[in-house]
Amino acid sequence: MNTPYSVPVKTPAMTQTSIPGLHIVANFSVPDIAKLGDYHAFQNFINDQIEAFQLSKVGEVYHNFPGGGFTGVVCLTESHLSIHTWPEQNYITFDVFLSNFLRDNRATTEGLYKAVCNFFHADILFEQIINR
Repeated sequence: MNTPYSVPVKTPAMTQTSIPGLHIVANFSVPDIAKLGDYHAFQNFINDQIEAFQLSKVGEVYHNFPGGGFTGVVCLTESHLSIHTWPEQNYITFDVFLSNFLRDNRATTEGLYKAVCNFFHADILFEQIINR
């Protein structure tokens, strides 16, 4: 059954030859849950990465859950990143999308993604790389 949401629509913007950005969506298993219970270590780490990769943060929201785990979303002029943790399952979902409006950010997206993997010593359970 087709719905309006499942029908691809080709627009003039979709015919361009350049890729407007890279979006990486992933699920991780993390052997050490110490960094999954509270967002502060991740927030400090990601702020350093944002500066190192010369990205521009325009806002952020983090929330620690009672009993452990956190969620966070960082809005960037280039787009966003988000994280959700489940320490009781040694599990993280993470995504990062950087557009290429001012510069080609594909290598930056990949670099930021790898830095997050290294920060958590993560085993990748699922990974989807989307050229947008």
